[in-house]
Amino acid sequence: MKTRTQQIEELQKEWTQPRWEGITRPYSAEDVVKLRGSVNPECTLAQLGAAKMWRLLHGESKKGYINSLGALTGGQALQQAKAGIEAVYLSGWQVAADANLAASMYPDQSLYPANSVPAVVERINNTFRRADQIQWSAGIEPGDPRYVDYFLPIVADAEAGFGGVLNAFELMKAMIEAGAAAVHFEDQLASVKKCGHMGG
Repeated sequence: MKTRTQQIEELQKEWTQPRWEGITRPYSAEDVVKLRGSVNPECTLAQLGAAKMWRLLHGESKKGYINSLGALTGGQALQQAKAGIEAVYLSGWQVAADANLAASMYPDQSLYPANSVPAVVERINNTFRRADQIQWSAGIEPGDPRYVDYFLPIVADAEAGFGGVLNAFELMKAMIEAGAAAVHFEDQLASVKKCGHMGG
């Protein structure tokens, strides 16, 4: 286990990377390390997905842009990976309409349980993991023409955060733990949230 000092130094070094250029923090690496505890859980799928998404956004996309489709199920996301799509989008309206944990159909107004989108992110990543295990067990590795990179970055919709800042924090934490590569929040009052495509 790394000491507190080692963790602080490691985080300070990470913050000097070009990826964080222009970011201003009103807190120190020591503040972060103090609050996270002695063991820092690794969220491998979120880290790998975020790194891949960053590379796609900065020039590694096949077409000069990132094409993406919405997916409600692991099976849909799996087919997207096989088709060469570079990222998966998980929309809140899709979850509201069909894939929420209340098993109901809702309008795009954040009426469904707040953990519904992280649950779908986890299901998609579980499908990616299983597909990867199958091809790995068959001896198919990167470089093989049959190889499919199943671990597409998942961009997830966090709606307007489902409440106040603490609700948004817990939702973001759940997204990371589920393996989301990127998450967006709508800039509107969560208690009166409406579809982002509507005027007003």
